[in-house]
Formats: sequence, structure tokens, C-alpha cells
Amino acid sequence: MTSAANDPVRTAAERIERAWRTGVPCAPVRDVLPAGDLDTAYAVQSLLTDRRLAEGRRVTGWKIGLTSAVVQEQLGVDTPDFGVLLDDAVVPDGADLPWGTVLQPKAEAEVALVLEHDLTHERHTVADVIRATGFALPAIEVVGSRIRDWDITAVDTIADNASSGAYVLGTRPVSLRDLDLRTAGMVLERRGEPVSTGAGAACLGHPLHAAVWLADTLVRLGHPLRAGDTVLTGALGPMTAVAPGDVLEARIEGLGSVRAAFGTDADAAGTGNPDAAGTEQQEARR
Repeated sequence: MTSAANDPVRTAAERIERAWRTGVPCAPVRDVLPAGDLDTAYAVQSLLTDRRLAEGRRVTGWKIGLTSAVVQEQLGVDTPDFGVLLDDAVVPDGADLPWGTVLQPKAEAEVALVLEHDLTHERHTVADVIRATGFALPAIEVVGSRIRDWDITAVDTIADNASSGAYVLGTRPVSLRDLDLRTAGMVLERRGEPVSTGAGAACLGHPLHAAVWLADTLVRLGHPLRAGDTVLTGALGPMTAVAPGDVLEARIEGLGSVRAAFGTDADAAGTGNPDAAGTEQQEARR
């Protein structure tokens, strides 16, 4: 049996999982993974996802990251990345997200697509995505990093499930036939003050372009998008840091609004994982 010390995928996964369970950010994992090897980073992501599924979690969809050319340049890549959305990451519109649930949280506004048909072709078109989409919703993604101080490269963020944290969906479904997502303006406000603005064109030129990329990529990997999946297509503007007690509202032209509210320090359990306290108590009794 290969020990974790001799297996870079397991070594990186253990480091990230420890940060998730304890709420203490870890050092970057790029020191234990091959330099620039995105496939190995996705192997870490897959191992961590499998562990969560074994614990009873459920895949609810996928998120697309690195959809900004500026961010790609900063991280030295020329392609987006993706992460898995799980059922315990969904927060109701306007409900409090307890502080500490997401490590080092930041927020960004996005267009979410909810599929009603599978996307299984080797290569997809925008028309394929439109036909497969049941409706769109406004979304706020609360990204978080288990990596200390957001000291990340592409390898780090991919291994860390594309820095996924939590997400909030609006509740008014809108058909794509009623939207022009490329020109749709977005404003993200903190208690009425704008903190981020943008438009659909900031997301790979069009949110549907990002969805096509994801559909093609997941088919190649043997995990095609399925009916019922939610796809977070990528940020429409710069992400913003959040603080305890913040209330953020995103408005996207044609889609309406969605709110994300954050608990105060007093709400925090002291960990980045709401189940971690119970886990640590169980381990202490062993």
C-alpha cells in the first residue's frame, strides 16, 4: 500500500481536508504536486469529492472559475477551471450563512443555469446549452480558500475544489429566451453600497460560452452534465471580501436579485466546517 507521504495526491488531499475540518487554513499544496500539473490537481479534487460523497453528500451541480482573462493571466493559465457543488453548500436566499462555515470568504455575483436535459455530446454548441437549460437564476457564490491567505496558483485552487465555499440562488426562474446575458448588467451591493459591478461579457465573453466549455470538459472526463444540475457560470465582476454581519445583494439585469447574509463572530463555531466540532469531539473520545 502506498503511504500518503509517497503519494502527492493523498498528501495534498490530507492537507486540504485537515484545513476544512479544523477551520485552520493550510499552506499551499503546490509544493507536493508536480509544477503546473492541472490533471494531478483535479485528481486531488476528485479524491476529496469522493470522500464527501461517501459521507452522504450529493452532487447538485458544478461551478466554473477563472473565467476572467485578467485572473487567468495572474495564475499563469489560459483556461477556466471547475469545481463540484454539493448539497450542503446551498444557502437559501437571504438566510444567514454562519460565520466560519466558509474559510476566508469572498463573494461574487453570477448567472446560474439549471438544466432540464443532459449534455452528452463530445462537442457542444451554444444552441445545445440553450435547449438543455430549463431556466436561469441570479446567484451569489461565496468562494473560500482552505489555502492560507489565498496564496494560490491554479494547481492550488483546482485541488481545493476551485475554491468552492457556498452559494445562494435566487428564486424567480427566467427562461433564456427572455435574456441577453452578454449585455446583462450586474451590481453587487453591501447594505446599499456598490462593491462590484460588471456584465455577462466579463465571463468568457458570455456566460453560455463558459457553460459550453464545462459541458465539453466534463464529457471528456466521463462526468457529463445531467438534467437537474445547477451550473454557476462564473463571476460577472470582481469578487469582494466579506465580514461578519455583512448583507450582500446582487442584481442582474433580466434575472432579478439575490441576497447573501453572513452571521456575526458570535455565531462562529470556530471552524470552517459546521460539522467539525462534533467530529473533533468524537475523535477525542476514541
